[in-house]
Amino acid sequence: MAKDVRPVHHADRRRDVMMPYTPALLVRRGSFLFLSGVTAAPVYHSHPHREEEFDLPRTMREQAVLAMENLKKTLEAAGCTMKDVVSATRYLTDVAEQDDLNRVWAEYLGGHLPTTTTVEVSRLATHANCKIEISAIAVADSAPPRKARKRRIGRRR
Repeated sequence: MAKDVRPVHHADRRRDVMMPYTPALLVRRGSFLFLSGVTAAPVYHSHPHREEEFDLPRTMREQAVLAMENLKKTLEAAGCTMKDVVSATRYLTDVAEQDDLNRVWAEYLGGHLPTTTTVEVSRLATHANCKIEISAIAVADSAPPRKARKRRIGRRR
């Protein structure tokens, strides 16, 4: 069954401004996919952390590209694309760099506008070198219902 996701806008919506998100999305049909936060660091890294795995670029733009690639890769592993993202929370260590993030965000999402929340934090738990972490929720097409298995009638042992 195909998913059904619809944008929701206020009746008095301003049309003279461009926003990088939608105020709300109504999911009428589909399967939810909840993604753990991704950063510019490799998704699969050692725990406890090893310093050599966190040699990350210093700019928000470069880290945002790596984080979006990790997000994209995780979505693809579930059979989804960026256009299936309905909500994202973006954690930044410096809100002054939000415009750099938004430019990368737009490159990856094109005209697709999920709901977003952006939060400035003092540090990300993954590593002190990380500038951005993104967690997301996506909606995939619902799988067709499974056929009921026939019960075997036979001897019980």
